[in-house]
Amino acid sequence: MPPNTTATTGDKPGKSGRKKGRKARLIVLVLVLAVIGGIAFGAYWSISTVRASFPQTKGSITLQGLSGPVDVKRDGYGIPQIYASSDEDLFMAQGYVQAQDRFYEMDVRRHMTSGRLSEMFGKGQVDNDEFLRTLGWDRVAKEEYDKKLSASTKKYLQAYAKGVNAYLKGKDGKDISLEYAALGFTNDYKPAEWTPVDSISWLKAMAWDLRGNMQDEIDRALMTSRLGPQQIADLYPDYPYTVDGESNTIVQQGEYDELTQAFGQSDGTSGSGGTSTNGSTDGTGTSQASSDTAGLQGQLEGLYNVLDDLPTAVGVNGNGIGSNSWVVSGKYTITGKPLLANDPHLSASLPSVWYQMGLHCRTVSGKCQYDVTGYTFAGMPGVVIGHNQDIAWGMTNSGADVTDLYLEKLSGDGYLYDGKVKPFTSRTETIKVAGGTSKKIVVRQTEDGMPLLSDRNKELVKVGQKATVDNAAPDRGDGYGVALKWTALEPGTTMDSVFAMDKAKDWDGFRDAAKSFDVPSQNLVYADTEGNIGYQLPGSIPTRAKGDDGSVPVPGWESKYEWTGTIGFNELPYEYNPERGYIVTANQAVVDEDKYPYTLTTDWGYGTRSQRITDLIEQKIKGGGKISTDDMRQMQMDNSSEIAKLLVPTLLKLNIDDPDVRAAQDLLQGWDRTQDADSAAAAYFNAVWRNILKLAFGNKLPKELRVEGQCLWVDPAKSTSPVDDTGKVRECGQRDADQAQPDGGDRWFQVVRNLMNKPASDWWTTPKSASGRPEAVHNRDDLFKRAMIDARWELTAKLGKDIDTWSWGRLHRLFLKNQTLGTSGPGFLQYILNRGPWKLGGGEAAVDATGWNAAGGYGVVWVPSMRMVVNLDDLDKSKWINLTGASGHAFSAHYTDQTGKWAKGELLDWSFSEKAVDKNTSDTLVLKP
Repeated sequence: MPPNTTATTGDKPGKSGRKKGRKARLIVLVLVLAVIGGIAFGAYWSISTVRASFPQTKGSITLQGLSGPVDVKRDGYGIPQIYASSDEDLFMAQGYVQAQDRFYEMDVRRHMTSGRLSEMFGKGQVDNDEFLRTLGWDRVAKEEYDKKLSASTKKYLQAYAKGVNAYLKGKDGKDISLEYAALGFTNDYKPAEWTPVDSISWLKAMAWDLRGNMQDEIDRALMTSRLGPQQIADLYPDYPYTVDGESNTIVQQGEYDELTQAFGQSDGTSGSGGTSTNGSTDGTGTSQASSDTAGLQGQLEGLYNVLDDLPTAVGVNGNGIGSNSWVVSGKYTITGKPLLANDPHLSASLPSVWYQMGLHCRTVSGKCQYDVTGYTFAGMPGVVIGHNQDIAWGMTNSGADVTDLYLEKLSGDGYLYDGKVKPFTSRTETIKVAGGTSKKIVVRQTEDGMPLLSDRNKELVKVGQKATVDNAAPDRGDGYGVALKWTALEPGTTMDSVFAMDKAKDWDGFRDAAKSFDVPSQNLVYADTEGNIGYQLPGSIPTRAKGDDGSVPVPGWESKYEWTGTIGFNELPYEYNPERGYIVTANQAVVDEDKYPYTLTTDWGYGTRSQRITDLIEQKIKGGGKISTDDMRQMQMDNSSEIAKLLVPTLLKLNIDDPDVRAAQDLLQGWDRTQDADSAAAAYFNAVWRNILKLAFGNKLPKELRVEGQCLWVDPAKSTSPVDDTGKVRECGQRDADQAQPDGGDRWFQVVRNLMNKPASDWWTTPKSASGRPEAVHNRDDLFKRAMIDARWELTAKLGKDIDTWSWGRLHRLFLKNQTLGTSGPGFLQYILNRGPWKLGGGEAAVDATGWNAAGGYGVVWVPSMRMVVNLDDLDKSKWINLTGASGHAFSAHYTDQTGKWAKGELLDWSFSEKAVDKNTSDTLVLKP
């Protein structure tokens, strides 16, 4: 559910000068020069400076505002368990403790979400701030706080803020974090007090990160400059709702059937919540009503560039984001009670996006209602994923389509709508810049609140100037604007849901809590100590007019493209105690499209991970065994490659002349398709897979989707650059390496699976290389041979000629980088703040989803950001692990003390009862009123 944070790949190509400036995240040249030129490393970065910000974890501290004493008990990993006698004291202490460990992270996050990064880091962040101000997350968060949230939620947010501010009181920057000490050389910035709105704003960043198919919407439009409708359809294949005769959806029986009957067997009518969106298509994968605007002719790269400029803490544009969660009924477990597992897949960050802790009322009562433990966000009260004394829950991203791009016909100071000119609403924003002059911008919105994103980037102006529309569209004039409609731009109640979920006691209470969970839409899995399991899809999910499936940008000048409403909560799919005895969610389709009256999205994950998890559960059940907590852990670490199972038999049949390539091919003989870090076969297969994708698809994509700096001589596109004497044009990729296409995820598994039985497809064509490597002309096996040759010599360059020294982990490495000053700048600061690399197993679309982008390289792009297994029979026997550690302080013992165990697939004991907590407590701090 959470937002992504920075991932670092080990194989990025060189950047252009423009990109280098853009990608120097959160660092200013002035800081670099000052630190390098004016500081002696050994003199300034003394032990006293480094340790000045470490938290006090023993003894006692007096906090004004507490009504009674609060105990903070930390285990050997620095994970805190808080004990209080009132709700307000509990959340005030949570704010204080999280600020002790993570305030710098919290401060950067709130500046990001409010579009105020320039106040901390200077003019290099102005463009980012302009875009984030245009989205207006903090304004929406304030409206939520003022108008939508319950009185009790506001009270808890206020208590949390009071705790954070109690920590800040009287502290200088160096007393808070080493990073502030570094910033202090060029910036007199001092942290402001924390507010409740600061906590809510982070939910908007989380929602942005998990916003659905916006990136696919852009990419499909970009493809039209080089590919035809059927080719685009090939690259976005239909979702396989059944695999080998079995359902490939989350909800398989029960509630959705009853819902479908109430809605007229999915005939496009609606009982109460909206209109069916399963409109007819033209065979290209886009709806008839939307196909006119599908031809944006490659000009949406402007919007992509805006998104790509954002700090990577905002996310990686939704590409490849996934998660696993599953729950198994007690009839199939050793304990006789349910087991629940969860591991959200997010970009790697340092510190981790998650913060583990327990929030315990000494006596649960009307005055103090919480006894909950799990994963929280630093900067936000409550527990997001975890368990209390009665229930446990996990989350994965549902992928519901909650965003649409609209082309707007600009007319003077307004925009055209059903033949009339409507005025934009506008506001002026002032961006303060550290060490520079403030900048004013004007943000324009349509009447229904859609921000005009094209005001923020000159490339977006080109989108409007060149977008292809049908003859009925209004005169182009100076072009069109591009606006965004997104459910999270409406004030919501997710913060209410977090607190309600934390104290829910049963399935009914859990579903009541889920009603308020509006953005981002998540797959919620559930288990309780009474033995029940369940699934619920919550969220504010729009309904669209018939024929509009939300897959491509639509005309904003016609009211028929307006959203028609949202799906009512009672119409959203759920399952409770299904007969099969388990529920698996891994970003696959929620329901079969033929059995549900609404279109949730056209861009599901393709079910590779969910099918593998299901197979592992079924193998255990059919073998007569019972599933243990450790079985669940081992399932989380399953690294088998599903695409290897499909391709390797064909690769082994190919006749290879070159003995060096044959030696590499021989690695695949007897390989069990697992991707362990020390596997040479996994290294070679993944290199072959990468080269198959490049030769068959990547080199045929428009430049806007290919890796920046990778240049090709290609046939002219519909709009061309100057051609050479061979009739070819030189086009260089424009996309960041960890977000380019083809990324190699399970959509590409499905693309190749569909083409395997078409060995003479046009896709199986590639020219002879400049070095003389063979061509393939409508011949799958010839292209596969070429990929095997290219892979052999690619790995020779990277790993050496001796294949005995090859290993997947040498290619597939994880670097953890501090989100701000660790991403660029002085080398010694990066050395202080960053950690790694770790050589990892796993891979793309594996259950152990250490994802990598096949277009850009083999380095780890996203990871299981945490792992947990909850034992509902004995909660003290539950297990958990975080990607990094509890602390955000670079030299704390708890900065990355969990990472080594995480990389090995180990889990830590997760104490819950006070007896178990006390047994594992290393430090106790008493907060006194």
